[in-house]
Amino acid sequence: MTDEIFTTPFGSYRLRRLPSRQRGTLRAWDAADEYMLRHLAEQGKPAPHTRVLICNDGFGALSTALHEYSPWVVSDSLLAHQAMRSNYQANGISGDKLKLLSSLEMPDESPGLLLIKIPKTLALLEYQLHRLRPLLRADTRILLAGMQKAMPGTVWKLLESHLGPTRTGPGRKKAKLIEARFDARLKLPPNPYPGSYRLEGTNFRMVNHANVFSREKLDIGSRFFLEHLPAGNATETVLDLGCGNGVLALMTLHRNPRAQLHCVDESFMAIASARATLTAAFGENVNARFHAASNLSGFSAQSIDRVLCNPPFHQQLAVGDHIARSMFRDARRVLRQGGELWVVGNRHLGYHKPLKKQFGNAQLMASNRKFVILRCVRTTRA
Repeated sequence: MTDEIFTTPFGSYRLRRLPSRQRGTLRAWDAADEYMLRHLAEQGKPAPHTRVLICNDGFGALSTALHEYSPWVVSDSLLAHQAMRSNYQANGISGDKLKLLSSLEMPDESPGLLLIKIPKTLALLEYQLHRLRPLLRADTRILLAGMQKAMPGTVWKLLESHLGPTRTGPGRKKAKLIEARFDARLKLPPNPYPGSYRLEGTNFRMVNHANVFSREKLDIGSRFFLEHLPAGNATETVLDLGCGNGVLALMTLHRNPRAQLHCVDESFMAIASARATLTAAFGENVNARFHAASNLSGFSAQSIDRVLCNPPFHQQLAVGDHIARSMFRDARRVLRQGGELWVVGNRHLGYHKPLKKQFGNAQLMASNRKFVILRCVRTTRA
């Protein structure tokens, strides 16, 4: 049974992850969350009207515990936003005490307390530090925390070059806590994000914000998928589910300019990247729509001809196929009778099993030593 009661010096709260999982074993917080809140209490809780800014709060552990401060919370994950709202509601906390911002936004006031969970992608941290500097003051209290396995030595170099001097506390339950002091005299180079690269074999450029998967070059799974991308037809409606920087949508629209495209991802930076990529390629009137969404609830049942999917096999630091399975269920609901889901995945993930369970069929279209491409057809039986 998953532990759902998060006990902190600021109170005890019932917290759940999203998407919810039957017989799930992962908690909605980690030792780094516990460490940061305990340290805050030990050093003296913030004054009642302190302006608190939290970056990368996974499921709302920090923002829920500190709800009395009406924190701003910056995250690249729409799913994290939804989890925070859900956990506030589950604990009877008014949503007015939560100010959610996407990863491409920042508050317009200086925080007295800045809390940063170290993200999996250090490029995201670098981007955030660039954006945060204009908001910081000499008296801003800055704490960062993360699990040791996600904190290479470059974290400290990045903090000291972008913020100022740091002090690291002792490890607790495989978590680390860093205190940073803002040095206004530091001179930073321009923010390198978003970046871009030319898509091999084309004149298209892929635009990539800091938290986008494979932001420096085409990943090998997408490369293999592009080699076997279905031809389609002129009137089809295609949905790129988990679109990332939009490479599958880009080449689909290049090969079939009359297709109706939808790009869906729960990462705000992914959607911004896909929009920029397709707009650069086809102009402002590109025949595509972009949706920051954690599922396909905004799409009508049986409204899509083809879904393309290169699903992630991790959520933050947790590895598993639960996100992929949820995507497969959503895809089946929105596909028309006879509509197709095309999936690329690592061979060892065994996607054919959950796909056959959902669709009643899963045809192997291509394979190599590392990847498989599977095609499922929505039928009445399924």
